[in-house]
Amino acid sequence: MVNGEEITALNDLLKGLYMGIHAYERFLVKIRDASVKQQFQTIQQGIKSQAQDVAKRIQDLNGIPVDSEGMIGAIQGYISSLQIPDDVDGIVEKAIKGETLGVEMAEKVVRGNLSSASFELVRHVLDQDREHVKQLKSISSAKVQS
Repeated sequence: MVNGEEITALNDLLKGLYMGIHAYERFLVKIRDASVKQQFQTIQQGIKSQAQDVAKRIQDLNGIPVDSEGMIGAIQGYISSLQIPDDVDGIVEKAIKGETLGVEMAEKVVRGNLSSASFELVRHVLDQDREHVKQLKSISSAKVQS
């Protein structure tokens, strides 16, 4: 893959990560349960770390990383913020959908011809996102059992 195409693909992934960070900010405003809030904060910190790693990789390829989700992502985020439920179960469900979308987006990036370093980074992001989904599902399961 030409560096320009690889940088574009990684920047697309980075935009998605910024969308995730901002979505968790909106979720955290609505969550009142301290335990659930802490779990959401931990997931958000993981996404922030992913974004830093992807931005560094873009710079290593002599590219300029994006610094936001872009205009379309911002508009989607705003519309989505109007649809955040007030209950924890609804918020968790919405977060699971967002994480699943993030996995799908990262899988599309992996399908391209990335360099081995970029491929490994995206694979690591995918693994972490899948773990986030498991964590979110465990919140739902814990609430059902209590």
